[in-house]
Amino acid sequence: MRLFNCQVCGQLLYFENTLCVKCGVTLGYLSGPNVLSALDPEDVEERKDLWRPKADQSQLYRFCGNARHEACNWMVPAGSEDKLCLACRHNHIIPDISDPVNKERWQKIEAAKRRAFYSFIRLRLPLVSRLEDPENGLAFDFLADAPEVGQQVMTGHDDGLITLALVEADDAERVKRRTAMGEPYRTLLGHFRHETGHYFWDRLVRDGGRLDECRAVFGDDTQDYSAALQRHYKEGPPPDWQENFVSAYATAHPWEDFAETWAHYLHIVDTLEMARAFGLGIAPRADRTGELATEVDFDPYRTKDIRAVIEAWVPLTATVNSLNRCMGAADLYPFVLSPAVVEKLAFIQALVHGAVPADAPKS
Repeated sequence: MRLFNCQVCGQLLYFENTLCVKCGVTLGYLSGPNVLSALDPEDVEERKDLWRPKADQSQLYRFCGNARHEACNWMVPAGSEDKLCLACRHNHIIPDISDPVNKERWQKIEAAKRRAFYSFIRLRLPLVSRLEDPENGLAFDFLADAPEVGQQVMTGHDDGLITLALVEADDAERVKRRTAMGEPYRTLLGHFRHETGHYFWDRLVRDGGRLDECRAVFGDDTQDYSAALQRHYKEGPPPDWQENFVSAYATAHPWEDFAETWAHYLHIVDTLEMARAFGLGIAPRADRTGELATEVDFDPYRTKDIRAVIEAWVPLTATVNSLNRCMGAADLYPFVLSPAVVEKLAFIQALVHGAVPADAPKS
């Protein structure tokens, strides 16, 4: 994630900002040029919803239809027939937001989803909704449990349709589930990154002619998926799993290994981009060997060198994990990247850089 500046007063801005705290100007995110822009209201007869961004004065925009629910700050070109922005167009079902609890949880989910889509845009991944392609489009269902009829929503992916349990937006419930499942990490953003890994496996690996390459790295995905999951939940991961997998769940099946590794690649490059935006450098005084010294002096989303990514990531995580411990908090990144895992991350990196559509938005 990058930082932004107000085009009116120069104030530092963050991705979720809707108003500049210094000059008070209205802000909106333009997914095409990938910029958070100050907006000028456009005085058009019989139209009070149009804005001219200072970052792109060539055309008018209006806010995504979900902005009225305080669930989105993205813009839609005024001439577009779409009522929703690039990210929200992928919503298939949203909860009943007349319920204030549902609405608050949905707003949290949308915030995480926009961060996930930011990464997809930066990586120039193909983003096609179900309206554009009913068979191969990406869609989301955000569903609430219905105890009265015995319905408990499970988060997962099914042929491009990603379901996210609304209760995952409740911090206490999410921690409860993380503990029950023995997970060191569980977040809304992590769910989006993992589940979309399954979707992009379909698009980039299966449909992209990369199956043999992928199987050479992640294993044979033709093995029975249901049986593999049952075995994982019954027996758990092998004792030496950290030598070859980024997480215990990645050991369940090659599809889960890919999705977990995909999610971690997004974790890594997005966090490194934010570190770069803040100008963070690591140079511990006690580190006489220099092994923990690093500076993010490259674009993590554009580099094709996995070594540069890992050489920056390891010292950064050692630092932030240590800072978290000083606050009595859990490690920010409680994972080990073995050589075998780095090889898998390299495959993901090569895959996304070979998946650039001709009409990709510029970053």
